[in-house]
Amino acid sequence: MDILADIFREAGLQRRLLDMRHLATGRALRFPCDRSLGFHVVLEGTAWVHSPSLAQPIELHAGDIAVMGRGCDHLLAAEPDLSALPTEAITLAHDGFAPAGSEGTVVSGAYQLWNTPLHPLFAELPEWHVVRAERTTRLEPMGLALSMLAAEVQQDALGRESIVHGLVDVLFTYLVRDIVARRGSEGHANWSHAVADTQVRRAVAALHEDCARAWTLESLARAVNLSRSVLAERFRDAMGDTPLSYLRTVRLQRAMHLLADGNQTLEQVALAVGYHDAFGFSKAFKRAVGVSPGEYRKRNQAERSLPWRFTAQDAVSAG
Repeated sequence: MDILADIFREAGLQRRLLDMRHLATGRALRFPCDRSLGFHVVLEGTAWVHSPSLAQPIELHAGDIAVMGRGCDHLLAAEPDLSALPTEAITLAHDGFAPAGSEGTVVSGAYQLWNTPLHPLFAELPEWHVVRAERTTRLEPMGLALSMLAAEVQQDALGRESIVHGLVDVLFTYLVRDIVARRGSEGHANWSHAVADTQVRRAVAALHEDCARAWTLESLARAVNLSRSVLAERFRDAMGDTPLSYLRTVRLQRAMHLLADGNQTLEQVALAVGYHDAFGFSKAFKRAVGVSPGEYRKRNQAERSLPWRFTAQDAVSAG
C-alpha cells in the first residue's frame, strides 16, 4: 500500500507544471498559489523567494530547491529588495526565451489542494523548506531527478512534456519524503513520526487500504500482529491520536474526494467510506469540514470554472 499516493489522491492533489522561468533584473514574478503546494528549482544564477510569512526573503543559488508546504501568493525575483520593483503575474506559457538582463533561471511545479484537506500530513508541512545543492549530489536519487529535469526543460526534444511531468512528480515525491523524514526524526507525536514506526505504519496502511471496513481496535491489532493494548499505546505515542480517530479522518478525506469528483449519491458515498447511513455520515462530515456534504459538493461544482483552479485538461492526479 503506497500511503503517500493514497493521501495525495484522496486530497484531490492536482499538478500543473509552471515550467522554466527567467528572472530578469528590475521585475518580480508573482505566483498566485494560495491553494497549492509546490517547489522552485534554481537551474542557474540566483533567485530570491519573497513570501508574507518570511521575515527575510530566501536566497537560492543554482541547485537549490525551495518547497512551499503551505499555499500562499509569493514572489520570485533576481534581487532581495522589492521596493519599487514592478510585479508581473506568471502566465501559463513556456518562458523558454531568456530576455536581456536575466539573472536566474528556475523551474517550478505546483500541486493544487483546492479543498482544504483533513489529513494531518498537510498540517505538518512547513511553510517553506529549503534543500541546498550540496544535499542533492548527482549520484543520489533526488540529485539524479534534479539533473534529468534540468537537462530536459532546456531542450525541445520529442516527448519533452511527458518526461518533464514525470520528473516533476518524482522530484516532488522525494521532497515530501525528505520533509516527512525530518519531521519524523524530531521525536514529536505526529503523522510523520508515526509512519517511521514500522508496525504503526502497517496499521496506518491497513486503514488506508480498506477504510470502509468495520475496523475495531481488536481487528486492526490482529492485522498487524500486535495486542490491542500494545497497538493502542504505540499508535497514541507515535501519532498523538487513536487508531479509530485516525480512521475517521481517512474516511472523511476520502468522502471529500468522492463528493468533489464523483456522481455518487450521498448514501453511496456514506457506504463507500464505512458509514451505515447518510445521517450519521452527514453529521461527522459537517463536524470535520464545517459544511454539510451537499453544501460542500455544490460549492465545489460552483468553483470549477474559477481562473486559477486546475482543470482535467492541464492537471494530473499526483497519485
